[in-house]
Formats: sequence, C-alpha cells, structure tokens
Amino acid sequence: MRNQQILSLRPVLQLPLTETGISEHFQNTTLRPILKYQHDLMVLLFKNYIRKRKNAYFKLTPLQKLDYIQQAVKTDLAFKNRLAGLIIGHFTDDEFLTFSENETELLRRLTDLIVQRLQSAIQDF
Repeated sequence: MRNQQILSLRPVLQLPLTETGISEHFQNTTLRPILKYQHDLMVLLFKNYIRKRKNAYFKLTPLQKLDYIQQAVKTDLAFKNRLAGLIIGHFTDDEFLTFSENETELLRRLTDLIVQRLQSAIQDF
C-alpha cells in the first residue's frame, strides 16, 4: 500500500531512451522524479540554511553563489544528510534496497543532482 502511494505522488518525467546501468536507471526513474517532487521543500530548506548563516549568501556574486551552493551541499554533512533524507524518505522498499546495495555511487549521484537543482533555482533565493 505505502509503495503504491509513494509512486503515485511522483511526477512523470521524459526519460532518456538509453541507459548504461543500474545507477543511471535508478537516477532517472527514482531520483529525478523525487527531486522534482521535493523541489519546493529543498528551496525552503536552503533558504533556511542561508538565514541561519546570517545571509552571507546575498553578498556574493552570481558565480560565488553557485559555488556556495555546491560547498554547502557537499561539505556541510548535516545539511547534506537533511537533503538526502528528503529524497530517501520517498523511496519504495525495493528502491531503498537498491540504494543500499549501491549506496556510494547513488549517494554521489544524488548529491550532484541536488546541487544542480538548487543551482538552477538560484533566482528563488
């Protein structure tokens, strides 16, 4: 029941026709739809992150802002884990098992996708 409910929440995305392996398939069929679904919440979470750091983000140039986002997600482990939890909490049971079996590679892909999504939403901060 839970698995069907989770899947029904996800947006349908146009996926590439060719995929090279398990990690890429998981990225395209699981991670990307969940990231799209959780986009607004990730933006709010990043806005809160900026506010807690005394709004230093707003004094940066556009290029520095992109770097700030990348550094925040990749080096602040508490923030990274919070963002990852937003996504992992929307996995089905089978997706969680797949993620667990390939955790290093899939967590790297997830982190990169989160950075890309936040950087593409720079106008929302």
